[in-house]
Amino acid sequence: MHKRLLLGLAIGWVVVVAVILVWTWQSGQSLIRQANNAHLDYEARLIAADIEQSIDLRIKVLKRLARTLDPSQPLDAPALRGELRKHDALLALFDGMIVIGSEGRVLADWPWQEGRPGLDVTDRTYFQFQRHVGRPYVSEPFFGRASETPLVMISVPLHDRNGDFAGVLGGVISVLHGSFFDKLRSIRIGGQGFAAVMSVAGKVLVHPDYDWLLRPVPSAQQNPWLDLALSGWEGTAIGPLVSGEMALQAYQQVWSAGWIVGVFVPLEQAFAPLQWFVRNLWWVGALTVVVMFALLWWLLNIALLPLHRLERQIGAVGQGHRDQVDLRTHTTELTKVAETFNRVAHSRREAEGRLLDRQAFLDAVLASSPIGMFVYDPDGEIRYINPAMSSLTGYTLDQYRQQGQLNHVHPDDRGDVIDLWADSLATGRDFQRQYRYITARGETIWVEAHATLVRLQSGKPLGFVGTLKDITQRREMEALQRWEAEHDPLTGLLNRRGFERRLEEALADWQKSQNSAALILFDLDHFKPINDEGGHALGDEMLQRIAATIGLKVRKSDYLARHGGDEFAVLMPGCGLEQAQNTAQALRLAVETLSVEHAGKQYRVSLSLGVTAFRDSDRTIDAPLQRADQASYQAKAQGRNRAVVAQD
Repeated sequence: MHKRLLLGLAIGWVVVVAVILVWTWQSGQSLIRQANNAHLDYEARLIAADIEQSIDLRIKVLKRLARTLDPSQPLDAPALRGELRKHDALLALFDGMIVIGSEGRVLADWPWQEGRPGLDVTDRTYFQFQRHVGRPYVSEPFFGRASETPLVMISVPLHDRNGDFAGVLGGVISVLHGSFFDKLRSIRIGGQGFAAVMSVAGKVLVHPDYDWLLRPVPSAQQNPWLDLALSGWEGTAIGPLVSGEMALQAYQQVWSAGWIVGVFVPLEQAFAPLQWFVRNLWWVGALTVVVMFALLWWLLNIALLPLHRLERQIGAVGQGHRDQVDLRTHTTELTKVAETFNRVAHSRREAEGRLLDRQAFLDAVLASSPIGMFVYDPDGEIRYINPAMSSLTGYTLDQYRQQGQLNHVHPDDRGDVIDLWADSLATGRDFQRQYRYITARGETIWVEAHATLVRLQSGKPLGFVGTLKDITQRREMEALQRWEAEHDPLTGLLNRRGFERRLEEALADWQKSQNSAALILFDLDHFKPINDEGGHALGDEMLQRIAATIGLKVRKSDYLARHGGDEFAVLMPGCGLEQAQNTAQALRLAVETLSVEHAGKQYRVSLSLGVTAFRDSDRTIDAPLQRADQASYQAKAQGRNRAVVAQD
């Protein structure tokens, strides 16, 4: 009996220690993950903000320097190079500065780079952007023809006294050796964590491993979170690195440059402190078990008392005259019985005390929690709400019991929420859902509800315990960011990124199920005089009128986009060439009736349209875009104000 009791107690202590270790590991993982996610998100925001400030500083400096260049004088190379040399201090911000003429040739640079003066850069995106748009621009990485190294160009336009485009002033930043990117490459998070910067086109700009510079980012299959970040998403997640190792990840957008900041910490590094703590806790637990085993052995040997004293003392304990039995005897068996009885009585008192303390603590926690909390019984009847939930929704517990919580769900979401809640009641699965909620004040808010079934050790369900959080601001911010990432702020139409994403989806649908789609690409004839003579405000007014007019001439299922500058595009899913031609003619006729007026003079534009449809040979969206673009140029060459269908 002595050995069996001792063995049972020792096993009990081992189980307790094991449970504590497992619980410590599980809860520690969750806490560390939350803390690291918050830290990584903060780091990513700091890095993105620092890049935004650095780019803004460089653009301001270039604008100031551009104002010092006299556009009324001929732009000759020696004078320009001398002017650039006067601002030699700007090399702390750039690895080089260049001036490009209106015809697209490099007029001067500083420091001088062999082969760069006279270089034709009309095909470079940054030059085309400045000539057609005329705003500060951060280019995608490219290989310099003179330096033969990867570069990024930050550029601003030059204008003459009449406001006409006179050239480009650019600051060159070296991707491999520039101080701008070297500072970012030196960022480390712990021993193995690092930061990386990618362009929106999917090129790596900053990475601690030089072999990764300018390489394409991992595919969506390798890292789906990075693929989401390239589409404008921001946040934290857990995903694989290129090596296959899982890591905590955080992404933030650098909107002014079209870059994405990523911060990565391997899970092994993140959980290293927890692993060290659990290992040491294991040794402490093992030592505790050994000490308790020895102590119990000694107590059981001295605690047995004679049977008749044990009987009287047990009776006295039962009547409340004493707290425990006290048998002074060397009889091992009786001492064990007395010890067991005392332990049971003591444990009961402690359990009662702990239960009361726990109930008081739980009541205080629920009452002070800033998050709305509720309790349902297994049949779905509400039993409790805390003050935070009542404050959030405006309803009291009695009102919920009379009206039911689900009746306050927005009608458009109510059916799905009721179905999911019924499934949770029937199966015991967690209920988790975001939906709109109508408060007692009549406001509609977005909430996130999460309820979990609580069971006794026997498996019998006690009810559901859940939380209700207001996520209205987060939803509105996410929706705004998604809209801004894919829309042109002037016209409200899709921008190039948003349009090409939908074009890729339509092409994939064509390749999969042969669902036809047509593409119309057009730019504006005679638009430049509006900007030159009436100013950009008059040009913006004309663009807005055109966007509103063409929106009335297409179907609701079609996609309209300002593809860039004065170029527009229309994607018509489920449409053939004949219908697309009719739509193109309707757009042409509608736009030629529009006009704007400045200084008593009316300005009109016309459209040169290129029309095409998907073909079996199309593998990427570049093919239909190129066909439509060529057809648009043919229309312009044939006299403008006409639509041409791509033939080859």
